[in-house]
Parts: sequence; C-alpha cells; structure tokens
Amino acid sequence: MDDIRDRVDHLELLLRQQRLDDLRQWFIDLRVQDIAELLGELDDDAPYDLLLGLLDPDRQVRTFAYLDLSDQPAVLAALAPQRRRNIVGELDSDDRAALIDELEPELAEQLIAELPPEDRDDTREMLAYDEFSVGRLMNTEFAAVRPYWTIAEALDHIRIANENGVQVNRIHVTQLQGKLLDSLPLRDFILGRLDQPVRSLSQQREPITVRPEAERSEAVRLIQHYDLDSLPVIDAEGVLLGTVTVDDVMDVAEEESTEDFHRLASVGSVDVSIRDAGIWYLFRRRAPWLVLLVFANIFSGAALAHYEEIISSALVLLFFLPLLIGSAGNAGSQSSTLMVRALATGDVSMRDWFSLLLKEFGVALALGLALALAVAGLGIMRGGVAIGLTVAMTMVVAVMAGSLIGMSLPFAFSKLKVDPATASTPLITCIADISGIVIYFGIASMVLDL
Repeated sequence: MDDIRDRVDHLELLLRQQRLDDLRQWFIDLRVQDIAELLGELDDDAPYDLLLGLLDPDRQVRTFAYLDLSDQPAVLAALAPQRRRNIVGELDSDDRAALIDELEPELAEQLIAELPPEDRDDTREMLAYDEFSVGRLMNTEFAAVRPYWTIAEALDHIRIANENGVQVNRIHVTQLQGKLLDSLPLRDFILGRLDQPVRSLSQQREPITVRPEAERSEAVRLIQHYDLDSLPVIDAEGVLLGTVTVDDVMDVAEEESTEDFHRLASVGSVDVSIRDAGIWYLFRRRAPWLVLLVFANIFSGAALAHYEEIISSALVLLFFLPLLIGSAGNAGSQSSTLMVRALATGDVSMRDWFSLLLKEFGVALALGLALALAVAGLGIMRGGVAIGLTVAMTMVVAVMAGSLIGMSLPFAFSKLKVDPATASTPLITCIADISGIVIYFGIASMVLDL
C-alpha cells in the first residue's frame, strides 16, 4: 500500500471492523512519520485518542511531533487529559512552544500550567521571542560537557543524555556557568582516546553561534554555509541557551521559499494547505493585490488615451502593442525572479547593484536586438518600412526598460527593508506595460512624424 489514500482506506476499514490488534500490529510495522501522515488525512472527529493509544508512549510523542502544526490542535483536543499532558510534556521545547502558540489562549495557559516548573519557564521564555526569531526555533535540551572531563566521562554523560531523549549529534563544551567554549561533532569523542581531556579536542576556533533575537533566516544561512547539523544559540554573555538543528531550518527554508513564491505571484501569505483552504480565505489572500494592480493599470489606459491621435492615424500600431508590452513584461519578470532569488539566498547584496545593472544592460540589449530582428520583418509586411523600424526600435528599448526595472526593483525594496519578493511578477508586468506604451508611441511619433 504505497499510496496514502490506500493506507487511509485500510486504516478506516480496520477501525470499522474493530480489528484493533491488527491495527496495533500494522502501526508497529510503520514508521512514525508515516503514521503521522495517516492521522493528518483523517477528519477532525477521528478517534485520535484510540489510535495513539495503540502506540507505546515514546512513539506517541514522536508521531504527534511529526503531525503538521495545523493538524496538532485538533488531535490534541481529542486526547484524554492524561495522554495530552504526557505528550505535551515530552515534546521538544521548540515543538512544544510552536504548538502552544497555535492554541486558544485558555487551553494554552492550561497546558503551560501542567508542565514541570523548568519546562514551564522555558516555554514562557521561548514564547516571549518574536515569532520569526531564532529563539522560537531553538531546542533548550542539549548535551553539554566540561572541558576538564575525560572523553570517557563525556561519553558516559552523552549516553545518559541520549537515553533521556536529548539529541547528541553535536556536543557542546561549556563552563560551569554555562558559557559556551566549543561545539564539537560526536565523531571527535568516539575517535578520541578515552583518557584524553575534552579540551584536547578543541580546534582553537570560535564556535559558530547565533543570538536568539536574530531572524530565522540567519540560522538557515549559517547552517547552510558552514554545513552544520546543529547551531548553538547564545545570549549576550555567551551562555548557551539552546540549539537549532538542521531539520528545524529545513522547515523554515521551505516556509520562506513558499512565501517568496506567493509574493512573486502577488498572493498574500497562505499559511494553510491549498487543499484545505476555503474560497473566502483564498479570495482574501488574492484580492488586495489584484485590486491595487487594477488601479495601477488605469495608467496604461491613460497613456493610451494620451496617444489617441497617433493611434487613429496609424491603426496598424495596435496590432503590435500586445506583443511589445508583453515582451517587456516577460523580460522584466525574468530579471526580477533572478534577483529576488539571488537576494534571498545571499548570492548578491546591495553593493552588487551597480555591477549587476551594467551586466543586465548588456544582456537586455542583446535580448532586445534578437527580438527586434524577429519582429522587424513582420512589421514591414504589415505596415511598411517605417512601421517595421518603429516596432524594432520599440522592442529594443522596451525590453531593456523592462529588464532594468525588473532587476532594480528588488534591490530598491531591499534597501527600504521590504521583502524583495514584493517585486512580484504582476507588479513588474504592470510597470512594464505602462513604460512600454509610452516608449512605443513616443518612438512612433518620431519615426512616423505623427
């Protein structure tokens, strides 16, 4: 049963027939990620308490953690109070904070109050950070050893930490006060001599760290750039507060990439599955930008009205209008998409603007000339040499204008501290349309002497 729909049907069949032993055995053969995917496909009134009860306590927690965040509140509401407390209490600190932030305030406060004092304080501290900060991503449970321990002592400590559910793919060396001294891969401890002190493993370099107030994108950048599996989070005094792991930043990178795609299409933030989103929800996300662009396109109509005499004198010009402004918009959209992605990945920065502008000028000129050659003959056939020359010249200038606008607008938004992805395809197309009309009929008035 490779297809998820087949698995859901099989699950529902076993439930209807009350074959709980078969269901329990089937769950044993499934990975927790697959069980979470199954539960996420069920209706909100599904017997989640019964289904999770078929798993051992550890797999209950891990399965719940792999549920989509949007599905977790409904599953949580269906659980018996004791099972709910056990699961929430055993979640990693970052997963628990994310869940509680999704709940109604009354239920959130109830769950926080039921946590052990240490977990309760950690959760409140994490929720105090900005929603899009590193502090919301970090896991406050980590393995830390002292520099004067032997590697044998450190490994004993690491084993105990692992048994208590702490991730130990990277080991942090701290002072008694908690100040971070080093962050070392587990393999260094495994390969080191047991009688050596931990400090002998140090590479004498400052550990790569991030502050909890930093934006999540900074953690993504550091983990990607330095190829880390875990990134320490420290406060202003250098005290280790927690860690951000690669699986956390993968989720963040996916979210930010999705947001950029939505902005490029002039769609507001869509934080639910398209499959589950309602008509009114999607309408509210898409309508504002479209309304703004409608009013922006009024300028296109105003530009056409301004050149009404030229149009009436040479109606053949209208035949080429969609082709010319469409080409300008397409070129601008290409440039904008390339720059938005390059800015998002850190491949370019503001100081690269002028050199990229010169490069784009050359590329746009070459593109404009190539397209001009393609349409010049058509212009000559439809209206003569003068029309052909007008169309060819407009193609060169309009494509260059659209490309340079598309390249520069993301930099302008970035300079204004606005997400460069706001320089969306519809916005670039709208601006290119207006400039294309002005360029086209301006050139026509000079060439045709109208």
